[in-house]
Amino acid sequence: MAVRRLPPLRALEAFVRVVRLGSAKAAASELGLSPSALSRRVAALEDFTGKRLFTRQHQAMKLTDEGQAFYNAVSPKLEELAEAVEAQVDPGLVLRLHLGVPSLFGGQRLFPRLPELRKQHPRLHIDIDTSPQPDTRVGDTLDAAIILSKVPDPGFHAVRLDHNKVYAITSRQLAEDIGSEIDPHKLARQTFLIHHDLPDSFDAWKEAMGIARLQPAAIDHFDSGQLILEAAAQGLGIAIMHSDHFNRANDDRLARLFDIDIESPYSYWFICRPRDLESRPVKIFHEWILKAGL
Repeated sequence: MAVRRLPPLRALEAFVRVVRLGSAKAAASELGLSPSALSRRVAALEDFTGKRLFTRQHQAMKLTDEGQAFYNAVSPKLEELAEAVEAQVDPGLVLRLHLGVPSLFGGQRLFPRLPELRKQHPRLHIDIDTSPQPDTRVGDTLDAAIILSKVPDPGFHAVRLDHNKVYAITSRQLAEDIGSEIDPHKLARQTFLIHHDLPDSFDAWKEAMGIARLQPAAIDHFDSGQLILEAAAQGLGIAIMHSDHFNRANDDRLARLFDIDIESPYSYWFICRPRDLESRPVKIFHEWILKAGL
């Protein structure tokens, strides 16, 4: 029986990355290729299929109708191929991912969804590191990390996971004492609780409140999101955190001060070195977290 000629797999991978990331530049960065090398791989696939998969304008690549139809046809098959190959690997061989995760993100967002990942990829095991500043250890003791940042270092492959509002969060009793009116004198008598990863959020909140010069009685600093929310719940001060932190905490002891939406300077990001996306554990987690919508 004749063996069918296979398409160039590296070219297929380049094509799929461009489509999924929506950017040839991002795809080239992920694959560790120059833009011209990426373009050559896609051109090789076009030669093989006899189809024009992208239109090219300056350095941008826009998917054609034929390209979209081709992607819809091959993308599920590539996933099946990856799963089939993984299923043939020695079942005793563990895939190990060393991941840096803020403890609050881990508790609120990651761990409730990890059973899904374990079911899909039972050989993938994750070592969790909640130490501060994980970005300084990515590529050394960590394979990848989730970080809170304005913009990650451009040397990383980075995927933004959310957009958030800045919330002032405190106990229900303290919220009642402060009231719904913005009173600078009352606020100046309070202790504010600031997370080390969100230092500029307090200034953004004060500016939006119209009290940019507010000097509170004290500012207490935390490196743990879980502890800062607990401190707020115990009435120890006003925590400046994210709307997502407040909503996911689902803690009846907590209340939000003032109903004013303020864009946060910070977001959660997934980061790794571009070349580490070739590592199977990193690749599995990267693709899963994008689909899971954490």
